[in-house]
Amino acid sequence: MKSISGKYLCKLLEKRDWQVKKIHGSHYVYMKAGRKERISVPVHGNKDLKIGMAKAIMKLAGIDESEL
Repeated sequence: MKSISGKYLCKLLEKRDWQVKKIHGSHYVYMKAGRKERISVPVHGNKDLKIGMAKAIMKLAGIDESEL
């Protein structure tokens, strides 16, 4: 899996109809209608997320690695 930044992951979430509910410091909190999960994405400029963090967020959101 290639590394991705928090900003790019936010764009992917917004394409899948996740909406920003609040921004707490450098973390963007996303929610989606009909789902009870909250997804918190750390956005630190253009720094890449660690692979485990990116995979966990993508799994919650239902994003496949092939969509990168």
